[in-house]
Amino acid sequence: MRYFTLIISLFCLVLSAQTAKADRRVAFVVGNGAYKNVAPLPNPAIDAKSMAGVLRNVGFEVVEGTNLTRDKMTERLLEFGKKAQGADVAVFFYAGHGIAISGTNYLLPVDADIKSEMDVKLGAAINIDLTLDQTMSDAKVKLVFLDACRDNPFAAKIKSNSATRSVSVQSGLAEMKSGEGTLIAFATGPGQTALDGQEGTNSPFTRALIRHIATPGVEIQQAMTEVRAQVNQETNKGQLPWGHTNLIGSVYLNPAGKPAANAAPSAPPAVASNSGGSDVELEFWRSVKESNKPEELNAYLSNYPNGQFRSLALARIASLESGPSSTTRNLTTGIDPATFTEPSNQTTEDQIGLDKGLRRDVQRRLTGLGFDTKVTGQFDEPTRAVITRWQVARGYPKSGYLNKLQHKALLTEIIATTQTSSSDEGEDRPARRARRSSGGGEGGSGGSARSSAPAQAPPPDLAGPGRFIGGVVGGILGR
Repeated sequence: MRYFTLIISLFCLVLSAQTAKADRRVAFVVGNGAYKNVAPLPNPAIDAKSMAGVLRNVGFEVVEGTNLTRDKMTERLLEFGKKAQGADVAVFFYAGHGIAISGTNYLLPVDADIKSEMDVKLGAAINIDLTLDQTMSDAKVKLVFLDACRDNPFAAKIKSNSATRSVSVQSGLAEMKSGEGTLIAFATGPGQTALDGQEGTNSPFTRALIRHIATPGVEIQQAMTEVRAQVNQETNKGQLPWGHTNLIGSVYLNPAGKPAANAAPSAPPAVASNSGGSDVELEFWRSVKESNKPEELNAYLSNYPNGQFRSLALARIASLESGPSSTTRNLTTGIDPATFTEPSNQTTEDQIGLDKGLRRDVQRRLTGLGFDTKVTGQFDEPTRAVITRWQVARGYPKSGYLNKLQHKALLTEIIATTQTSSSDEGEDRPARRARRSSGGGEGGSGGSARSSAPAQAPPPDLAGPGRFIGGVVGGILGR
């Protein structure tokens, strides 16, 4: 009976662990700055990319967009609404212009041309309350971050064209109340305006969000306290984020490293983390490394001034600022002009005579140039996609296959940073390990046999809780 109780307990433990892993996390992340009828905002698109990277790094499926028109924004919202049905956590992040009319808040697409209150009510802007209700109401936990409290560029027009002059048009957004299981956070207080930040960087509010909300083991409401403190300090008390919450439990966007109940909390770092091993930094860099906009690369440098990709970011900015002709064709000297016109395919690549070692060399060089790929010695589909991106970046005919001229051009490119892929073991190292361990069988003693044999995933029908519990039962009965 005791063994039976133990087995049942273990079974419940495994199921609960797998349920936790299966939590569905969905996010809507949009930044609108390239407005067509009012002065553009320089940073919302950068804010959105930064936030999307942070959320993906902690397991969110992100519906992302920048500089969206009314129609495109509606498409993204419909997609988000479908994905958010029954989600465990749903996040809504918006950076850009917002407007409050008679106590109702609206988000502004980049093609908004609002001359009167009627334009707003007929659909030129997006009603926030209605949007949140339609897209997130079915999610268990709802987190809303609105970096949309910039000064209303349409306020004067709306007031002058109002039929009654009684219409209330606020400078910032109006106060909102959160429902059960919801946290709403504004960049600043109701009716006040927030700063967009230095051009080419994140706004103060978004910069504080991406620093704190995914900190390992920090509960979201504690993180928002840190966000308010940071923004207040950065703006010399000129901006204080405001929010309303009705969360009914603790919410961790990154539960890893969650502190024990009696553990003393560690002091927050004085500056944003610039650790070379930061997953958030890596995700941020991946989101901007191939950008043709210097301001997005500068945003990386602003957040990680001593980051591991600093030299690559500076080099790309320099190439972009030197003009279009040098961003592609003048990366190296002595390139045969035919390289930019001669097509490539499987036949032309076969003519190069690339063996496994030379294919690895190609993969290493592409990775060193910032086109990350695994060094396996095989040109699989992901490698073909990377070759295509390299071809596009250099202005060569794109196909995913090399020819002799392109291969020669690649060999002459200067790699800024030598990088070693963790997969640069190739496919033959497990085989070599297996050969070294042959003769010992599968039942070798000690740890040497286990360490020399490559780990293999169990077949699908043997994986999961059943296999785990079967092992436990076998161990118990074996005693």
